[in-house]
Amino acid sequence: MREFIYFSKNARTSGNFNTKKLMDAGRMDIVIHSIISALFLSNRMREDVKLHLIFYGQPTPPRHLEFDSSKKIPISKKDVAGLIKRMLYKYKENRKNEVFPGCFIEKKNLMQLINELKKQGEEIYILDKKGEDIRNMKLKKKCVFLLGDHDGLPRKELKRLKKQCKFISIGKKTYFTSQTIVIVNNELDRRE
Repeated sequence: MREFIYFSKNARTSGNFNTKKLMDAGRMDIVIHSIISALFLSNRMREDVKLHLIFYGQPTPPRHLEFDSSKKIPISKKDVAGLIKRMLYKYKENRKNEVFPGCFIEKKNLMQLINELKKQGEEIYILDKKGEDIRNMKLKKKCVFLLGDHDGLPRKELKRLKKQCKFISIGKKTYFTSQTIVIVNNELDRRE
């Protein structure tokens, strides 16, 4: 199972956003492209990906949305925004709520998620153009790839993460988050 964490400083944390104006919802358009890139192939859904979304936007941050593609998520590429909206509306205080099969929501911040994954033995790789080239690295079986939105990762958390995570790169050029996910997925596919 491959895992990705996508962090967004501005993505809405409630479902009251217009699915036709996704840029106004804290760049929910980037979130949707990233979900599609992580979970879908051309003609089917991947069966080996867990995607974590961490939203710090208004009105009630933080929110952790989790997608586990091994659970047959009821999602189509056309309705990703609607699914996120419904998940945010179905948030339940003080518990991890499975809104649909393989789709969970809870209140959890980035560092809580990282610490939980580290306790499970996961190696965390932060995507950064100054990191070690992914093609030159031997990746651990249990690993998670952390990416930020167009604003990047929060400085405070990044300082703490430098001590416990490895920085990796997909090259010297800067790509969209969704493109980076595709490149990492492709690299892992080629290694299988």
